[in-house]
Amino acid sequence: MTEPGSEFLRAITGRGFVHQCTDIDGLDALASGPPITAYIGFDCTAPSLHVGSLVSIMLLRWLQKTGHRPIVLMGGGTTRVGDPSGRDETRGLLTDDEIARNMAGIRAMFDQFLAFGDGPTDALMVDNAAWLDGLDYIGFLRDYGRHFSVNRMLTMDSVRLRLEREQPLSFIEFNYMVLQAYDFVELARRHGCVLQMGGSDQWGNIVNGIDLGRRADAAELFGLTTPLITTASGAKMGKTAQGAVWLDADMLSPFDYWQYWRNTDDADVGRFLRLFTELPLAEIERLERLEGAELNDAKKLLANEATALCHGAGAAREAAETARRTFEEGAHGDSLPVIEVPRGELEKGVAAFELLRRAGLCATGGEARRLIKGGGARFNDTRIDSETQPITAADLTADGVIKLSAGRKRHALVRAV
Repeated sequence: MTEPGSEFLRAITGRGFVHQCTDIDGLDALASGPPITAYIGFDCTAPSLHVGSLVSIMLLRWLQKTGHRPIVLMGGGTTRVGDPSGRDETRGLLTDDEIARNMAGIRAMFDQFLAFGDGPTDALMVDNAAWLDGLDYIGFLRDYGRHFSVNRMLTMDSVRLRLEREQPLSFIEFNYMVLQAYDFVELARRHGCVLQMGGSDQWGNIVNGIDLGRRADAAELFGLTTPLITTASGAKMGKTAQGAVWLDADMLSPFDYWQYWRNTDDADVGRFLRLFTELPLAEIERLERLEGAELNDAKKLLANEATALCHGAGAAREAAETARRTFEEGAHGDSLPVIEVPRGELEKGVAAFELLRRAGLCATGGEARRLIKGGGARFNDTRIDSETQPITAADLTADGVIKLSAGRKRHALVRAV
């Protein structure tokens, strides 16, 4: 298409958010007028979302920034089923209490990114359990199930790929796409929602919803997906050797979140600045042309901006200052992750590999042993030569801590209690 006429599509196409759209010209025309309503769904499978969901969150933010109304659809109902998209095995089913706790954590996180309220462009948060929990099964099959072809459903990637790999697909998972399609119809009826957005793995589910809306209500609905975001190394966004990069500060400290972005591969800096910050595109084009030490300044800016969006400007400044003091001055920053070890245990001595594992710098004892053997582990800036080297209370600094390091960029503090 030519240059989009709507501010929304201009913003998201210029930043690399658009992968597929069911009718981009029609959507552009609609978004050029009064505010439209669009949604993205989030199942409640964990107490927090992680960086892998950040593209979707930023897409909702840009929708609101350009004068439209976002809906955050919480999957209180669909989480009980489990989305089979992109998975080789059935998700473990959660209890209602677990789903409720997870939903509460995710709800709080969205306040950083969206403005909620009753205005025409204020965000809404809706739980699909409001309509799914009360469905009459026979009535639902009669009124909506008849619009779905099993032949077509078997061609959807979420089903086809699972079957091709000869992995079991439960009947409850097979129903997921029907429920997601029905979500779109209900949101269109209740809130005038005309656009569903999501990752590229949701394309089939989104198209089903558009088709159901047309068949059931003669509604004109639209779908838009974002590309799968991987790092330059091919790794999936949101996952590291140390685990998920959570958006909740209680699950991952703002300092570790800042460090995640600061450690971005050189080849990813420009793309990540477009997707995960709101810096002007002209400024981003300048930054991605930098090289060497100057490119490190661009990475720090990425870390500052991304952390400020997620945790607030104060947390971003504190994380940046902690990093500066730790890496440039060799001091112990106040925001470094801290683990507490009983003083009696430290007085006896704890094997270096075990302490690295406890501090979260290595996922397993084996990984910690390999790090030490490779010369990448230090305590109090001194290389650890033996994996079983005891670290004791005598190693506590004047500040009352022991600084552990995995490589040059990941650090933690041990405090005796």
